[in-house]
Amino acid sequence: MKLTVSDLSCVRGDYRIFDSVGFEVDAGEAVQLTGDNGSGKSSLLRLVCGLLERESGGVSLQGAAPGAEIADLCHYLGHDNGLKAPMTAMENLQFWRAVFGRTGLEALAALRTVGLERIADLPTGYLSAGQKRRVAIARLLVSKRPIWLLDEPTSALDAASENLLGRLVDEHLGAGGLVIAATHMPLPFAIAATIDMSLQRSVPEAAPEPWEYTG
Repeated sequence: MKLTVSDLSCVRGDYRIFDSVGFEVDAGEAVQLTGDNGSGKSSLLRLVCGLLERESGGVSLQGAAPGAEIADLCHYLGHDNGLKAPMTAMENLQFWRAVFGRTGLEALAALRTVGLERIADLPTGYLSAGQKRRVAIARLLVSKRPIWLLDEPTSALDAASENLLGRLVDEHLGAGGLVIAATHMPLPFAIAATIDMSLQRSVPEAAPEPWEYTG
């Protein structure tokens, strides 16, 4: 399997965030996106999985089943953990397993993998930031999808949890999956290539008029 990003451009409002970004990710590889805040790292991840509309360029996947949609093969782990606060950790994972397909671990087994089986029945609103992030990581395990798009995946994690994330990503890559990760920090897994999004930054399409007080 190979994911190819070709001449991808992103416009938000009147601003062209980046132009002509292109790279490839083979099965078993991880690519990291680096760059300043606002350089388009998160936007690129959302463009890949179809959460944002592309201004130009394309994303293609070789080696997938005929007719498979890229969006249906992606796990997107964003800044928002995708958890409902009143629902327990178990209920959140059961929900996502039903949505994404019952092809991975059972919810309790996924929580056990990230060391949270003891809080399975606790509403996620009561969890610490690090625990919420680990529940979100467990969401990657309840349904098997080959493309992991990770936005600041180590956010709120302590050293032990970062090591756990590294092991899970290594297992995913070893099984033929691929990863694109946006980050400001070193990642706990091997990186095949780095894309500096700050170098792709464009200028505004239309600069705002200067504001002058005349009262």
